[in-house]
Amino acid sequence: MRVLVTVTGSPSHVNAVLPLVSALATVHHQVLVAAPARLLALFDGLPLQREPLLTDPLARFSPQADGPPERRALDLFAGAHLIDSYRALLPAARAFAPALVIRDGGEFTGYLVAETLGLPHLAAPSGAANHLDPVVLQPQLNQRRAALGLRAEDDPDAIHRHGRLDCMPAEFSFARHRTGTLYRYRQPSEIHPGDVLPDWVAELPSGRPLVLATIGTVLPSVPSAVADAPGLVNAIVTALAELDCQAVVATGGVAVDRPRAAGRVHVVDSVPQPLLLRCTQLLVTHGGYNSIREAVGAGVPMAVLPCFGDQPDNADRVQELGLGRRIPSPEETAAVCHQVLNDPEVTARTRHAQRRMLCLPPIQAAVDDLEKVAGGGA
Repeated sequence: MRVLVTVTGSPSHVNAVLPLVSALATVHHQVLVAAPARLLALFDGLPLQREPLLTDPLARFSPQADGPPERRALDLFAGAHLIDSYRALLPAARAFAPALVIRDGGEFTGYLVAETLGLPHLAAPSGAANHLDPVVLQPQLNQRRAALGLRAEDDPDAIHRHGRLDCMPAEFSFARHRTGTLYRYRQPSEIHPGDVLPDWVAELPSGRPLVLATIGTVLPSVPSAVADAPGLVNAIVTALAELDCQAVVATGGVAVDRPRAAGRVHVVDSVPQPLLLRCTQLLVTHGGYNSIREAVGAGVPMAVLPCFGDQPDNADRVQELGLGRRIPSPEETAAVCHQVLNDPEVTARTRHAQRRMLCLPPIQAAVDDLEKVAGGGA
């Protein structure tokens, strides 16, 4: 089977499709990944084709553009960049002749190409797929269709016509809009099997809870008009220094003004998050969907300090499900973290969600489902 995979955005978007791509390649399916050039190196080591065929939407994104944030978000996901990407991808897709298209949930070039070629298509696990309203998105996509000479689509749910992939149990779904068949599978415990923790982690005192704080891969690069990443990171470091804990703060390269507090707050650019979560008692997160899934998979409660996009909805959903609490403001980070660390009900609920996730079928089941969809059996 030949599979076309399209992905844009940040490295976290690549991480959402990597387990699927790796599973497909392992059973000798042929995979072509189309992405902006800056993301292609993240697929190194996998036996697949890679082509820099998609325009980078972040390169054209203007946070100073007129209109409400919701409108600017639509432009980021389904703006005019889709026209150039479609024209570059369509001939390559015709030559590759895939049986199936898998796309990052916020990437719609692959969707338009799949519909043009009459191919089944599915969205990978994604916060964007959970968050974006198909009804609101439809006029934007139809504008791109008109520019490309394509027929308008009347069904908003067509973006999930053939279904979606996800790693969360139904009881703990984060999908705001229930469209399309959901194929659920167990999230692999490691995205990059070769990762190891740095030696200093093993030397951290074990008498206090270990807290991991991370702001993901998108936030460090967004303009200050969208989010104040340095302010957020410094607020987190300051808050964790007030707690009786050991803390690791992954900044994504964002500068931290405050010095490390008595050796208890360890500031790093990055850390293998899935590995460290296995020995962590709390995750302080911006509310990205990848981080939430990884925390649930490790049975780790969350304190969520959201910024934009799907993050506020994710933070509310974490609290609604009893998996942690939303941090109302950066100034309340320490108080909320203390509450979550000392709430046995949140810990128990998170462990319950973890067991539900572990009961899902393995990723090979997702490959089997994809084969059926490509063969017209689903």
